[in-house]
Amino acid sequence: MIRENQRFLNHLNMVLDALLVFLSLPASFWLRFTLFPGIPSVPLSRYVQAAVFLALGQVLIYAFLGLYESVRKKRLYQDLGRIFWANTLGFILFQMVLFLLRSIHFSRGALVIYFLLVNTLTGGKRIFVRKVLHHFRGQGYNQKFVLLVGSGPLARRYLEELEQSPELGLMVTGYVSDSRGELPGRKRLGDLSQLGAVLDRRKPDEVVAALETEDYARMPLLIQACEKSGVRLSLIPFYADYMPARPQIDSINGLPLINLRRIPLDNLGNAFLKRSMDIVGALALILLTSPIMLLTAVGVRLSSPGPVIFKQKRVGLNKREFYMYKFRSMRLNDSADTGWSTQRDDRKTRFGAFIRKFSIDELPQFFNVLKGDMSLVGPRPEVPYYVEQFKEEVPLYMVKHQVRPGITGWAQVNGLRGDTSIEERIRHDVYYIENWTLLFDIKILFMTLLKGIKNQEKLR
Repeated sequence: MIRENQRFLNHLNMVLDALLVFLSLPASFWLRFTLFPGIPSVPLSRYVQAAVFLALGQVLIYAFLGLYESVRKKRLYQDLGRIFWANTLGFILFQMVLFLLRSIHFSRGALVIYFLLVNTLTGGKRIFVRKVLHHFRGQGYNQKFVLLVGSGPLARRYLEELEQSPELGLMVTGYVSDSRGELPGRKRLGDLSQLGAVLDRRKPDEVVAALETEDYARMPLLIQACEKSGVRLSLIPFYADYMPARPQIDSINGLPLINLRRIPLDNLGNAFLKRSMDIVGALALILLTSPIMLLTAVGVRLSSPGPVIFKQKRVGLNKREFYMYKFRSMRLNDSADTGWSTQRDDRKTRFGAFIRKFSIDELPQFFNVLKGDMSLVGPRPEVPYYVEQFKEEVPLYMVKHQVRPGITGWAQVNGLRGDTSIEERIRHDVYYIENWTLLFDIKILFMTLLKGIKNQEKLR
């Protein structure tokens, strides 16, 4: 049943996309010559004719880029990113066709409006459809039935994740296992030798294998049974705790190799975009905050003896050490490189506590960003003393050094700063590193700004 529903939704999706693309071009003509008076060189009828072919071509691009595949397990930002690039590709191809046909008199203003409009409409439609589907799946509709293989810790973890995400609409109908371990609330349907018969009887939409290390010898039997029944099989590897969210898979003459630490910022294009945003953003923020920095420098100088700028050695990209700049918020002390800062720290001056409350002490780090030691967004850098300590105690701690450290980060906007759990911080940092996008950085920057505004309101 789920396959028929998926086909129907795909066809409906294609029709709606074609309709939105078709309407966007004539609408852009109307907006252009309504908002900005002028005489069109090309009549509206030509825009309507072009919109027919544009809609068909754009839907084909969506299909080739996989936009009509199931998004049940994909995140919204991934779907919106793909729709944006698909629209960009379609827009470029449309411009090329107009040039080749010598139809160069289409209004450039109308075409710009079209690009903005089609992205807004097709992206907005996907957000709306997701919200509707998540609602109905949470109510028990549009479910995808899953047969689970295994009953150990991996299987239990899979069930826990599903319980926390009812909007995915994945329902485990039962499990097959050679072990006598039980999964609470789930029915054991047999052992692995009976898997073929269970598949024929139950006809699940998908099989999810969550076998422990000792059961991996049974994997050929599992794969053979699923292929014979024509059921999709997904595997949760026993080393899942050590894998990133999207591992890089390479191949040597057909032999697959899984790169456990391939991250989005290893891509030169992604790295260039992030660095460009850092430079432009840091320059703009230095100009905007220069009056605040000047007043802060005076306040630090008057609050206690010592330098205005506090320089501290930190560990950054590729474990390289650098000096991070801050406005000094503490009295001079001998534990600057080893003492852990807390909310109630006797070393802080009264003025220092104020500037730390609003993160004003971190404004000089914009110069660290310009130098290339830091980024606007990334994991917070730590002093060498603690790096040596935590790398032995905290799993995946050193992964954070695969990217530039940041002034703000995913852990910080989730309240994990100062005297908080280092394990939770690293978990958030690793999530950020593995799931980086430019939109993710922008989201974190906006969340940082909103937190700053809320802090100001509390002070009032």
